[in-house]
Amino acid sequence: MIQVINIPAFADNYIWLITNEERKFGVIVDPGDAEPVLAELTQRQIEPLALLITHHHRDHVGGIAKLLEVYPHLIVYGPAHETIPHRTHPLQDGDTVELAELKASFQVLDVSGHTAGHIAYYGEESLFCGDTIFGCGCGRVFDGSLDQLHAALQRLAKLPASTLVYCAHEYTIDNIGFAKWVEPDNQDLDLRLEECWQLREAGRATVPFNLGNEFITNPFLRTHIPEVIAKAEKVAGRELQTQAEIFATLRIWKDTEYD
Repeated sequence: MIQVINIPAFADNYIWLITNEERKFGVIVDPGDAEPVLAELTQRQIEPLALLITHHHRDHVGGIAKLLEVYPHLIVYGPAHETIPHRTHPLQDGDTVELAELKASFQVLDVSGHTAGHIAYYGEESLFCGDTIFGCGCGRVFDGSLDQLHAALQRLAKLPASTLVYCAHEYTIDNIGFAKWVEPDNQDLDLRLEECWQLREAGRATVPFNLGNEFITNPFLRTHIPEVIAKAEKVAGRELQTQAEIFATLRIWKDTEYD
């Protein structure tokens, strides 16, 4: 069974160190900054084996070169359809990453949208999803498309509700604020906000979170709910025909009015 260590970076990023009970070897997800990773590896005396990269943004790849200076043997996994520095193993949808030393494996999922070639890693009842889905939210669209991002979230929604989601940013409380714009009477949001504040006040992260909790609190996964549809149509000023249209309306509204 894997164990996952949270390495905070920058203002609100999370870099993930995947290891196991023995804590002898590890794999690093999206090292935007090498320094906190090197400190964690040294303190815990963990030998890194590989890097798992989800997409090309600087806060996810910026530490690769420095880590390779210290650990030149590292395998660098990353999306085949994006430019990833020092990538050794390009990945696409349906590929599998086998981590023999950790007795773990991860399936590669195409979750394009935030970026055009974004991938996620799913396995061991865990999802490492970069900037595709956040607690009560989802990523912005950069060089992908709204339709792609909607399709990516719909795909992730088919994973088991028990899946632990390891996203790359501490955005949950802020996202709950927007979710309350969409569903002001959603009591599950009130409960989640209280829980998240308790975690943050205790110095703990709101990530990982249980995917099943997103089904009752994340508006971008609730585009089939009558209250969400009604709010999106009010914002759009017209009837919306598909869940993709509802999703796009919510995402654009958040981009232009809330963020």
